[in-house]
Amino acid sequence: MSDYDILDERFAALIIGHAQLERLWTGCRWAEGPIYVPAAKSVLWSDIPNDRLMRLDETDASVSVFESPCGYHNGHALDAAGRVVACEHGGRRISRLEADGRWTMLVDRHEGKRLNSPNDVVVKSDRSIWFSDPTYGIDSHYEGHAAPSEIGASQLYRLDASSGELTAVVTDRVRPNGLAFSPDETILYVADTGATHVPGLPKAIYAYDIEPDGQSIGAARTFAICDAGFFDGFLVDRDGNLWTSSADSVRVHAPDGVLIGRILVPEIVSNLCFGGPKRNRLYITAQTSLYAIYVNNHPPGW
Repeated sequence: MSDYDILDERFAALIIGHAQLERLWTGCRWAEGPIYVPAAKSVLWSDIPNDRLMRLDETDASVSVFESPCGYHNGHALDAAGRVVACEHGGRRISRLEADGRWTMLVDRHEGKRLNSPNDVVVKSDRSIWFSDPTYGIDSHYEGHAAPSEIGASQLYRLDASSGELTAVVTDRVRPNGLAFSPDETILYVADTGATHVPGLPKAIYAYDIEPDGQSIGAARTFAICDAGFFDGFLVDRDGNLWTSSADSVRVHAPDGVLIGRILVPEIVSNLCFGGPKRNRLYITAQTSLYAIYVNNHPPGW
């Protein structure tokens, strides 16, 4: 059986027909937040319930525990200096891995109240850090520490690189989750997994136009609806296509929102990232495992 479901010829140009999906490692309880670290030739990803950060060494395909406990990490990003920026469910904060191996806390409060449990994060070209903050890490003791929300809302924030000011940018979502910018950073895409708490809520990715100031956003418009589980984490390639998680596959949506194809995965997909020396290897976290497949595309800027 093919690993692909081609729904539009635009998808055919993004894949390598004979490239197969590879299961690289299994043994997680819930795998999440993959990030490729070029300087280390490694992929890091979270095993949230086991409170550990895993590492795949690309040079020999070995897998090891990078750090445990780790504060129940979820999503990760790289900043302009190549440092790992992390969302911590347990610490209820955004932290950064410094060159000397220490984790530095960047922010843990908004207007004096503790964050819920930062979930996913991106670093914009102006070095600002944008992250979602739903309640999944405080809803129970499974992915963090059960606690009431001090903020009383799930929002998406912008942390200014110069001033350190934290601003609530997206306030109209129930449970903002995955996020990404279009290649030219004029659109912010945000997944809402609020149907976990509000039955019947659309399982969708929303698009927000970025205002000329580069900091504020316009009104939301629905970009795509998921009919298999949820859109969780996702990424944007250099052509503006969205590669997103779902319950049965990695789904690829063209910039116009049309679903153009799927990469079939035998577990629930949570997140993904580009990696490898040519950034053309798609690393996929799915439930208990780390998968990978070579594709015919690359991240923005490559």
